[in-house]
Amino acid sequence: MDFSRRRTGFLLSIALFQVLLIVQVAVAQTSNDERRQRHSEGYCAMYDICGERSDGKVVNCPYGSPAVKPDELLSSKIQSLCPTITGNVCCTKAQFDTLQSQVQQAIPFLVGCPACLRNFLNLFCELTCSPNQSLFINVTSISKIKNNSTVDGIDFFITDDFGEGLYESCKDVKFGTMNTRALEFIGAGAKNFKEWFAFIGRRAPNNMPGSPYAIQFLPTVPESSGMKPMNVSTYSCRDVSLGCSCGDCPSSPVCSNTAISTSNKAATCSVQIGSLKAKCVDLALAILYIVLVSMFFGWGVFHRTRKRSRSFRMKPFTDAAEGGESHSLSRQKADNLPMQRLEDANQSSTGVQLSVVQGYMSDFYRKYGLWVARHPTLVLSLSVGMVLVLCLGLVRFKVETRPEKLWVGPGSKAAEEKRFFDSNLAPFYRIEQLILATIPDVLNGKSPSIVTEENIKLLFEIQKKIDGIRANYSGSMISLTDICMKPMGEDCATQSVIQYFKMDPNYDADDRLEHVNYCFQHYTSAESCMSAFKAPVDPSTVLGGFSGSNYTEASAFIVTYPVNNALDKEGNETQKAVAWEKAFVQLAKDELLPMVQSRNLTFSFSSESSIEEELKRESTADAITILISYLVMFAYISLTLGDTPRLSSFYISSKVLLGLSGVLLVMLSVLGSVGFFSAIGVKSTLIIMEVIPFLVLAVGVDNMCILVHSVKRQPLDLPLEGRISNALVEVGPSITLASLSEVFVFAVGSFIPMPACRVFSMFAALAVLLDFLLQVTAFVSLIVFDFLRAEGRRVDCFPCIKASSTYAESEKGIGGRKPGLLARYMKEVHAPILNLWGVKIIVVAVFVAFALASIALSTRIEPGLEQKIVLPQDSYLQGYFNNVSEYLRIGPPLYFVVKNYNYSSESIDTNKLCSISQCNSDSLLNEIARASLTPESSYIAKPAASWLDDFLVWLSPEAFGCCRKFTNGSYCPPDDQPPCCSPNDTACGLSEVCKDCTTCFRHSDLHNDRPSTAQFREKLPWFLDALPSADCSKGGHGAYTSSVEVTGYESGIIKASSFRTYHTPLNKQIDYVNSMRAARKFASRVSDSLKMEIFPYSVFYMFFEQYLDIWKTALINLAIAIGAVFIVCLVITCSLWTSAIILLVLAMILVDLMGVMAILGIQLNAVSVVNLVMSVGIVVEFCVHITHAFSVSSGNRNERVKEALGTMGASVFSGITLTKLVGVLVLCFSKTEVFVVYYFQMYLALVLLGFLHGLVFLPVVLSMVGPLSRCIQVEKQDERPSVSSQP
Repeated sequence: MDFSRRRTGFLLSIALFQVLLIVQVAVAQTSNDERRQRHSEGYCAMYDICGERSDGKVVNCPYGSPAVKPDELLSSKIQSLCPTITGNVCCTKAQFDTLQSQVQQAIPFLVGCPACLRNFLNLFCELTCSPNQSLFINVTSISKIKNNSTVDGIDFFITDDFGEGLYESCKDVKFGTMNTRALEFIGAGAKNFKEWFAFIGRRAPNNMPGSPYAIQFLPTVPESSGMKPMNVSTYSCRDVSLGCSCGDCPSSPVCSNTAISTSNKAATCSVQIGSLKAKCVDLALAILYIVLVSMFFGWGVFHRTRKRSRSFRMKPFTDAAEGGESHSLSRQKADNLPMQRLEDANQSSTGVQLSVVQGYMSDFYRKYGLWVARHPTLVLSLSVGMVLVLCLGLVRFKVETRPEKLWVGPGSKAAEEKRFFDSNLAPFYRIEQLILATIPDVLNGKSPSIVTEENIKLLFEIQKKIDGIRANYSGSMISLTDICMKPMGEDCATQSVIQYFKMDPNYDADDRLEHVNYCFQHYTSAESCMSAFKAPVDPSTVLGGFSGSNYTEASAFIVTYPVNNALDKEGNETQKAVAWEKAFVQLAKDELLPMVQSRNLTFSFSSESSIEEELKRESTADAITILISYLVMFAYISLTLGDTPRLSSFYISSKVLLGLSGVLLVMLSVLGSVGFFSAIGVKSTLIIMEVIPFLVLAVGVDNMCILVHSVKRQPLDLPLEGRISNALVEVGPSITLASLSEVFVFAVGSFIPMPACRVFSMFAALAVLLDFLLQVTAFVSLIVFDFLRAEGRRVDCFPCIKASSTYAESEKGIGGRKPGLLARYMKEVHAPILNLWGVKIIVVAVFVAFALASIALSTRIEPGLEQKIVLPQDSYLQGYFNNVSEYLRIGPPLYFVVKNYNYSSESIDTNKLCSISQCNSDSLLNEIARASLTPESSYIAKPAASWLDDFLVWLSPEAFGCCRKFTNGSYCPPDDQPPCCSPNDTACGLSEVCKDCTTCFRHSDLHNDRPSTAQFREKLPWFLDALPSADCSKGGHGAYTSSVEVTGYESGIIKASSFRTYHTPLNKQIDYVNSMRAARKFASRVSDSLKMEIFPYSVFYMFFEQYLDIWKTALINLAIAIGAVFIVCLVITCSLWTSAIILLVLAMILVDLMGVMAILGIQLNAVSVVNLVMSVGIVVEFCVHITHAFSVSSGNRNERVKEALGTMGASVFSGITLTKLVGVLVLCFSKTEVFVVYYFQMYLALVLLGFLHGLVFLPVVLSMVGPLSRCIQVEKQDERPSVSSQP
């Protein structure tokens, strides 16, 4: 009934209108026969235009009339746009022109997929011009415009099959400029055809795009109405003849045959044992451990049983069993090998058969020790003077603070690609960013939405303060508008929610909250939601903390200010930006932070230069901590170098002055190293100046303690020069071995490609070498002076003051007292416990277990270096990085750069790249679109924005509103742009200026829809200068201005061009590494397939390239370091077995250290690799001194272990372990987490592991399978010259 009444009213209004115009009234009859005739073939439901809304949109007449035969010109125009409509039509020329102008806005979005475009045009062609219009169109409401009746609402009856076919053909069509689907713009992101129809049918408010009247799409017609739904055949995008690309139609048959990109995540082998799931490597190592322990236990039982049985039968020979072979071999070479002679307690003479190298070293140190003791002043002056000469290079001292110079090697592939990108396209813009977030609820932990009226108002207040920043640079005041990126040439491309209000706090919106929520859903289609810089603003770039597309749940506002970047980092443009950034950070700290926090929100911020500035601050933040560490080590050195404190003699026996002198020598060696490299032009880093002195001090202190303790162990009846000589003979070879190993190991670090770590290793290697040379020269001279001072009863630190003679009478001499408590513990308690067979089994089992477990754990170490670890713990960037990983919902931009693209018509490169009709199914852009379907492995979030696709569409005759020319052949812009349309016009129609503009090309001008070389060359600059607008959204200005290098393109070769997409959100360091690896793997595969040079580029690649092969770098450098130690040991000791044992212990310490890294969550990066390499040199000292003492001791293996621990165990513990330990412990108070993690934690683990292996595991191994003794018995001569008398 309602339908009948509405229809009757409609007909009466028509009748009244026609009476007033004095036309035939027969058409207005309301009989049933006439009604049926109205909904019949060849009859129109609305014909001609009867009015114009206030915003310029024209409205049809609600007249039912027979279809009209158009003239030949109109018929040809209709055929060109609507090939399914022939004969009579239901549209006038004005109606068709309106149709054409409206659909031309949508054509550029869909022309890449002909099937979709054809279906979309058929929908509107049938609605406007179909001769059978009345069969599926029913006018439901009429309005008056200037007393004329006009259509205000219609029912459009259409089958679901057509709607489904239309949607399926268009749902995946891309709009490359925005890296999104075309339906986001022309369908408001519709998820099905009903949602799309609802969007199309919505009556558009004034000055908004859309239909001027309401359209209700219905699938079924009223009964007995004589109507039937429109059901024009739809085209499937799978139809190969229509040529939809794989990116626009993934279900196309030509696409399904192309292999999907394989996952980048390596499959991990695992084994299920009941409810326990274990990795294959873990299971293999567990089995290996069981086998090794079983074999070891079996061998031990067999060995003990055999030894006991032999002890009953061969009692007289057991004492000689350990050394017999050694004696026979020794005697063969006794005549031609140098000998070291010592006296035992029974006055029997023993000799130590040394290797050739050790023999020469012993002879050298014996003679050298005598010479130094006799000429201490000369040696001290010469050695210190030579190092002071090196220090002169400090006049050229420079510090490198630029991150790209610190962490990126000169031969870096990523650095080379960045240089190519920056110089040929454009440097990636600088980013200034603010993040405002709500505080999570205490009870449920959920953060409330930040999208409120008050918070939007707060954004405007913040923006006002940002706009008010004026930074002084060379006398000129710099504001944001002076440096910001302006893609359209006028407004800054600020990414903020308030862009939905055109950045205008007075924007006319009845309800701000309602408007912004509307824009979240219609940001691509609603003109009122367009930004001030004339581009859509994706909510995912300005909001954070939401799931899916639930933007209203967002708990964070993200405000980003893109700022122009420049190639010259020292130029004016960059310095202007840096000056503004400093003012920006200061404003954020002083004003914005309190303002936001007062609203119960969190606030974080960052500028492009923030990291560099904070790194500079970090370099001085721990100066006090480092200084305290040095003082603690100095105090310990002074204490451990002296004798056991006694109230009556401590002021003489103490070694404070000697310790201070030793520390000064360490500092001098560091300054000499820095001076030398500064002189040859190598820049230093502030972190080097903090760490290397500590490192050299930790290494150098060991040798100081060992030298002093060795002198104090010498017999008092020898003169001082004899004690010095004997001490150097005793410990000189092992000190040389350890120091040379350290130098070689540190030098290995110079092969690491990261500049900061390479320079660090170079400085450290030279500093350790200079420190060693100063120790055996200057420090030995200082020992001579100090012992002369003590023997002369002069007070420490005040050598001019002489003590009373009671001290000399109470002491028999300085040094040479009975062994200290620690030495007695080592010899009388520690060694006997380790010699117990049960203890040996436990020690070996435990250490081997931890080594194998560490191998398993090391596979879990992740590459990377968290940025917030490198910064001071009180840095404002700490909160910023936390918020970035928590709130950002889109990853960094990713560019695929094509080098030397040949666009000539003779080349097929165009079809190898593009993704529209006629493009190759395996083209670059189709492959990118396909990879974006598996973001979990490809790390590609979206199809790429393609300047090439948009250029080809822009050229296409179908996009008749885009590429146009005046009659003189010059470029004609779209009708809604000047000069065709004045900026002051509210609506633009066909202007006099542009009425004669024609499309650039007809189909016949193109070859397979591709331009010729000359056409491409001529029109590319037009495209790149064309502004996008409603009539042609494909203009390349702004979106693609920097995507094509046009310099020299006239030759037919475009040197560089880029296609932009985005990575998925990257929250962890491993995500950055894997995303880069995936992008490179993808680009390599596509390059090989297309025979073109393509590489991926993202702004972070340069800093993460090192992690792609960090494991390879680490293992190679560690292998070289251990190999260097092995060779040095082999050359000096001439013992393969001794070198092998040292190699085994070093390898176990390294493996255990990596296991500790995995337990503590320490990542693998250049810093930790350098630490691992340096640890080889550091832990050498835990091994070589004990091993050397063991090799020169006599007796069986257990006795030799006891002797080695008695002589060197105390020195290793007090002089090596504790000196490092006290210095390392202070670093835990560092304000910079990188010191805490990579220096305190790693060095502490290193010292403890070195101590346990050197004083527990190594003695056990030596007692079981140690090398044969080098001691031999020699006949004691009646007379021999004293050491002091030797020349």
